[in-house]
Amino acid sequence: MRILIASLLAVLCSFAMAHEFTAGELYIDHPWSRALPPNAPAGAAYLVIHNKGTNADTLLSASTPMADKAELHTHVMFGEVMKMQRVDSVGVPAGGEARFAPGGNHVMLFGLKQPLVAGEFFPLTLVFEKAGAVEVQVKVEQDAPAPAAEHLEH
Repeated sequence: MRILIASLLAVLCSFAMAHEFTAGELYIDHPWSRALPPNAPAGAAYLVIHNKGTNADTLLSASTPMADKAELHTHVMFGEVMKMQRVDSVGVPAGGEARFAPGGNHVMLFGLKQPLVAGEFFPLTLVFEKAGAVEVQVKVEQDAPAPAAEHLEH
């Protein structure tokens, strides 16, 4: 009986920890943002978009009521300096993925309307060329999630 209860609790906890969203053949894994001080004017959201289909798609934009403006950004090297740069879109190859992580692609959130507090969630709408608009819930984390927390193949 104890093994059954422990197994059930483990399954329920894994559902509580995991949060993924789908749009057609796209799977959006663990959208997250880092907790920030109350006076921070900007933040960022990160996620992984898996494309299990045979056709590529493109992330065109993002928006959230949590900020005045959301933009797709990446980091690029200018000489010996790493700088953030706005991009118009991010491709999601067929059978591949687009990763949004610190130091790489991310959704930049300008004009935060309230603090990003660890443990809370906020909505983020992603607009794809083919899959259309998908609303995800971004979890605010105290620290970056460990790589082991990311999901395996679907």
